Amino acid sequence: MDATHTSPTSAGIVVVRRVGTGWRFLILRAYRTWDFPKGKIEPGETPLNAALRETAEETGLTKLAFPWGEVYCEVGPYGPRRKTARYYLAKTDQASIRLPISPELGHPEHHEWRWVNANEAARLLPPRLQPVLAWTLDFLDTTP
Repeated sequence: MDATHTSPTSAGIVVVRRVGTGWRFLILRAYRTWDFPKGKIEPGETPLNAALRETAEETGLTKLAFPWGEVYCEVGPYGPRRKTARYYLAKTDQASIRLPISPELGHPEHHEWRWVNANEAARLLPPRLQPVLAWTLDFLDTTP
């Protein structure tokens, strides 16, 4: 689902890891809203570099693999600022996540993290992210 009419304002990564024969998705909660790791694209930064930076800043994850290539799904515009977000798909073997303290905020950006299965992700993620989850599941179905 590539949107070509606008440039994304934020970028993130749907991080997955294999657990047994299934997949788990990393989701983060800020207040009452769950999302995948993502953040604002800085001037001069590519969306992929922003997604990698934001994922590392928000979760401590730096060892990510892109076995599906640099594929992405975009959502938006959403919210009062009409933002668009681009999400890449990556996998990791790292189960442990940390919520680092944001220098700007003085505390972590998120309140909680979870590795969830597809049903839990569908239940917790907001409506604007349901197409991203469906897109991700299509890719995961093609993975041996």
